[in-house]
Amino acid sequence: MRNPTLRLLTCVLGLLASLAFAAPARAGDPHVLVLGRISDDPKAHYEQLKPLLDYVVPRMADVGITEGRILMARDLQQMTSYLRRGRVDWVTETSANAMRLEDRAGAQPLLLTERNGVSDYRALIFVRRDSGIASLDDLRGRSVAFQNTSSTSAYVVPAMQLLQHGLSPQILLSPMDRPDDRSVGYVFAGSELNIATWVHKRLVDAGAMSNLDWNDPHRTPASYRRDFRVIDQSRAYPRALEMVRGDLDDRIQARLREVLSEAGKDPDAREALLQFFRTTRFLPIDTATEAALRDLRDGVKRVRVEVE
Repeated sequence: MRNPTLRLLTCVLGLLASLAFAAPARAGDPHVLVLGRISDDPKAHYEQLKPLLDYVVPRMADVGITEGRILMARDLQQMTSYLRRGRVDWVTETSANAMRLEDRAGAQPLLLTERNGVSDYRALIFVRRDSGIASLDDLRGRSVAFQNTSSTSAYVVPAMQLLQHGLSPQILLSPMDRPDDRSVGYVFAGSELNIATWVHKRLVDAGAMSNLDWNDPHRTPASYRRDFRVIDQSRAYPRALEMVRGDLDDRIQARLREVLSEAGKDPDAREALLQFFRTTRFLPIDTATEAALRDLRDGVKRVRVEVE
């Protein structure tokens, strides 16, 4: 009985820990800074978020912040609710999800996030070299693999590319399903490696991913890539953004922007940034970023209306 009992106790403690990470923070406390994250793994993400929050909070005492908390949301809808109700102050997100939170919850971009030294990326649509597909026009009546609905570079942007090209994306039941002759069928593969594999094995006709994942042999093996050809490439879009709720006190916003902007030059922040999804620094929202976000904002809305 001892081992089953220990296992049960471990499971219960793990569940309680997960619930603690996801427990709603009390709204309206001006002394608490709440960092939010949409997560399917609260424990792992808590460990990634906590070091940076611990770095930031002591440096915000001059604007009244004395405590930091982390609040996990299970999906975009829940995070939207948290932002609207003032339960979350600061969110780190992909750029497409950031634009969704701006549209649905009034969140505002604070800073651009640079990860592994890269602050932007492009979406690629690729096919097998022997597929006979030379352009997006040739995808009518064919199928494409996306990653998941939260992906900027492997769903939202390539779906925007198809729409802008006059093509009509149509969801398929599986990779074995086929669209009608006027549409481009799409399925979700779940990961970049699956996307590359499905294209290589001819389960689908095309795939979409970022140029960063295209050049990563763990996601697109070299033995696959030499059989592929890129038929379309998007403009550059931000990889990730730090967002704040729209009604967050201006002084807190300004100080948070200042602390995060300076973190990339502070040796004391290096380990916390590394834990924070391998962030190297935070950058201002410049004119080029604003233009890309306007384009993405419009595209996210169009994908929601015409694809989803």
